[in-house]
Amino acid sequence: MSLFDVLGSKARLKIIRELATEPRYVSELADRVGMDGKTAVHHLSTLEEAGIVESYRTSQRKYYRLTKRIELRASPEPDPMFLLHADDVDESERSR
Repeated sequence: MSLFDVLGSKARLKIIRELATEPRYVSELADRVGMDGKTAVHHLSTLEEAGIVESYRTSQRKYYRLTKRIELRASPEPDPMFLLHADDVDESERSR
């Protein structure tokens, strides 16, 4: 699945926006973006397969965090540009 396909979902964009602030566990994330847990897990799996998020466990909970910095830029004439880019987040940023 291309980056465009993965990010073409409003639900996945909401999840990414939430994960941009801090790692979250599934039920917390589902509540914050207004979806049920099963739907959240489906979207998180898609994001994980694309390498945009990763999961880790602490005690009883499974958390998700961003592994990519995603940038979208678009500008009109006279210098038209459309850029969708994903960079890896380094380990020091991930542990915040």
